[in-house]
Amino acid sequence: MSQTPLLSIQGLAAAVDEKTILHGIDLTIPAGETHVLMGPNGAGKSTLGHVIMGDPAYTQTAGTIAFDGEDMTELSPDKRSRAGVFLSFQAPVEIPGVPLSSFLRATIADRPGLEMRGKEFRRRMKELCAELDMPPAYLNRELGVGFSGGEKKKVEMLQLLLLQPKLAILDETDSGLDVDALGVVSRGMELYRKSCDGTLLIITHNTRILEHLDVDRVHVMVNGRVVHEGDASLIDWIDEHGFERFEQEAAGDSSDAELSPADLSAVIER
Repeated sequence: MSQTPLLSIQGLAAAVDEKTILHGIDLTIPAGETHVLMGPNGAGKSTLGHVIMGDPAYTQTAGTIAFDGEDMTELSPDKRSRAGVFLSFQAPVEIPGVPLSSFLRATIADRPGLEMRGKEFRRRMKELCAELDMPPAYLNRELGVGFSGGEKKKVEMLQLLLLQPKLAILDETDSGLDVDALGVVSRGMELYRKSCDGTLLIITHNTRILEHLDVDRVHVMVNGRVVHEGDASLIDWIDEHGFERFEQEAAGDSSDAELSPADLSAVIER
């Protein structure tokens, strides 16, 4: 597996309405790996995903974001998407009057390697629907309108497999899903990893979506800081103990600095 950093974030700080949410984030994700960003609600996890994507609702106030060897700090969201970054949303939007098939066709327009004629596109969509156990009739429905939460997440997996981005950031993709929908989403992530050796950054506070994934690295965020990193065994520890100790250590850190890995390693070993 390549160890070339696909995503390299250094000293990243970001704010919303002049309120700083992220503080000095350093994060490196090599190509082809699956990384998990965990933490309690309000830790800033989703904010990080949106800042990586260039969401204009957030102001990056410090640091750099490099993707595939290029600085994309100043790139607009559409250019980041075309470079190969994909972000799923906690609450996908509804667009009345726009059929899902038309939306998906538009997302691949003018993207190198994804050009398809009408018949080829329809065949590919039927293949992906079959892989995700989605009725092809979904493609004729208005985008997001009347879709359940699980159906919206399935559509995001469909879009992910169609676009085949270099990096997929999945923000609370398991939120509100029943067992069947969770299985489809998990299968979509597995297909993405296998079909194009894709790179995943999964943002979650729940460990159940991670049960069937081979995770390379886990990052824990508290109060807008990445306070600890570890291998996949950290997921089981968090599943048993939660985030309370990380929060306690962060609250008791009198220096305004990020807790050292050695300090938090001692915490989880207690």
